[in-house]
Amino acid sequence: MSTETTESAVSIIKRKYRVESVEKCEAPQGMPEGNWHRYTIGQGGSKLEGYKPGTLKVVTQHAETVANDLNERAAGGKSTYASRKRK
Repeated sequence: MSTETTESAVSIIKRKYRVESVEKCEAPQGMPEGNWHRYTIGQGGSKLEGYKPGTLKVVTQHAETVANDLNERAAGGKSTYASRKRK
C-alpha cells in the first residue's frame, strides 16, 4: 500500500463519526427525573451532544445508531445537516 493510499484511508477514518463518551447525568432542565445519560459523538473537531433516558446499554446503542446514520449520510455524499426548503 502506498503512503498516499494509507494517508487517504487514515483521513477517511478520522472523518467518521464515532461515539466518544456516554456518561450518567442529571435530567435536563424541564425533563422528568430518571436515569439519564449524556452522549458525545465526534468527527474530527466537531462534536454532537445528546441526552437520553435509559440504561447505559440502551443509551450507548442509541448513540451508536446515530453515529452510524451520520456516517451513512456522509458516505452518500449528502450533507449531515437537515436540508431546508426555500420558498
